[in-house]
Amino acid sequence: MVEIGTNINLAKDLLVRGELVAIPTETVYGLAANALNEKAVLSIFEVKNRPFFDPLIIHLASIESVKLYADFEDERLLILAKHFWPGPLTLLLPKKNNIPYLITSGLNKVAVRIPNHAISLKLLKSISFPLAAPSANPFGYVSPTEPNHVKKHFGNRLAYILDGGKCEVGIESSIVGIENDTVCIYRLGGLSIEAIEKIIGTVELKINQSSNPKTPGQLKNHYAPKKPLFVGDVKKLKQKHHLKKIDLIYFGQDEIKLDDYNNIYNLSETNDFKEAAVNLFKFLRLADDSDSEIIICSELPDIDLGRAINDRLKRAAT
Repeated sequence: MVEIGTNINLAKDLLVRGELVAIPTETVYGLAANALNEKAVLSIFEVKNRPFFDPLIIHLASIESVKLYADFEDERLLILAKHFWPGPLTLLLPKKNNIPYLITSGLNKVAVRIPNHAISLKLLKSISFPLAAPSANPFGYVSPTEPNHVKKHFGNRLAYILDGGKCEVGIESSIVGIENDTVCIYRLGGLSIEAIEKIIGTVELKINQSSNPKTPGQLKNHYAPKKPLFVGDVKKLKQKHHLKKIDLIYFGQDEIKLDDYNNIYNLSETNDFKEAAVNLFKFLRLADDSDSEIIICSELPDIDLGRAINDRLKRAAT
């Protein structure tokens, strides 16, 4: 089985040789390869069984290094970068010619971010190329937030798993770009709309569910467990599926009769959106690995990070 360890120099050497290495970020673990090595990038798609029309995000260590591979087409995006990087923000920027179209699925813009994780930043500073690093899980499945999640999925198909502990944010980055001179959010994620608008004013939501995505994370069906997942009014869903063995995932202090479920997972007893985001993929995995037949999940209030969590649940739902 693939080794889990903290040897940054080993990870660097493997990446230089064109190997795949799982890396930690504050959002989820990424399946990383040299973004300028098309053979290595192709391995990402093959190992994940990811369609080639779904673009990848590249990861770099500084705004100066981002400028080597992409252009800040609008001052507002540079302002966001300076304010929120490193952090759970991805910017969609016009790519330079040194970025292969395999990364962008043939599009002229590339998704870029600087992760807020000390180990990955140290790795990125030690190499001379960006890392393409989508989530380190089979395409469409629940994202990994711990190194053992990655090991369970891929076994010996990776060269190394760089251990950075549990992910602090727990859901993917928010993706922001410019369209018709308007700042647009293309994917809800670990940075809330409220935080973004506080810095640059009103933004437009373009959370498309598409079979031909402009950015990563826009496919209609994504982040899904293997078991049927139903999202909505818990009481009604329980009545509809009362003959099934059910695992329940819910949020806060909802008045739910809890004694009729196989397993119960509370995303946050204190209505903390950050805690809920950290727990979301972990609880989906636990429910998927249990002996239940289906999973029922309540929606969160559609504010702050609750929007991003609801987006993940809707894409994962049966």
